[in-house]
Amino acid sequence: MINSIDSYATCQTAQAALSEGTAKAAGTASFSDTLKNAASKTENLDDIFENASEKYGVDINLLKAVAKAESGFKSDAVSSCGAQGIMQLMPSTAASLGVSDSFDPEQNIDGGAKYLSGLLNKYGDTKLALAAYNAGSGNVDKYGGVPPFTETQNYVKRVMSYAGQDITAGTASVSGGTDTLQSSYGSGLSSLGSLFTSGTDFTEDEYRQFLSIFAQQLKQNALSGLISSTYSDSNGIFSGYSI
Repeated sequence: MINSIDSYATCQTAQAALSEGTAKAAGTASFSDTLKNAASKTENLDDIFENASEKYGVDINLLKAVAKAESGFKSDAVSSCGAQGIMQLMPSTAASLGVSDSFDPEQNIDGGAKYLSGLLNKYGDTKLALAAYNAGSGNVDKYGGVPPFTETQNYVKRVMSYAGQDITAGTASVSGGTDTLQSSYGSGLSSLGSLFTSGTDFTEDEYRQFLSIFAQQLKQNALSGLISSTYSDSNGIFSGYSI
């Protein structure tokens, strides 16, 4: 998905910048216990979609159809343009929607539903709303309809086709597990040295899992660092919602 205030053709990349942190013990819990708990948490996506659908008045089948087309319900999905999570929110769009962690399924789906609802209210047409979700409102306004982009035209057709199906989203890992690791052991790279020399018991597989989770958080931090602290909703998409 391309942010409505971003150029359709422009995608940015980011480099991580970390501040030093101090490793902290998580009470009596071992590194292994904390890691296992963080890595094993899952949420029922169908329940999340149902709640978001009711909250923003978006048809649940349409909402799931967008998610299927965007990410295949992968909570850790990141596009080449930097769009993140199940609903593939651009960092600036996520920030304007109040999403602090795009890899958290509940936050991401809620933000995507809110964004799609705004587009549906603006255009009053499902196909135009979907085109704006994919290519940005600027392009829909510019061309006075679905933009003449093959990708966008195929996207609209694909989502409309999915919307007519009975889709089961399944489950996904909760990115809140990353927060557990952060609060327990600190977020700076320098903290790892203290942690790994503290005598904490963990296996090689757990170590690899930790690095995967840690890398995901670094990516999130890096992209979030590019987000402006202010946002101008010039198109009025989010009018009526508290951002």
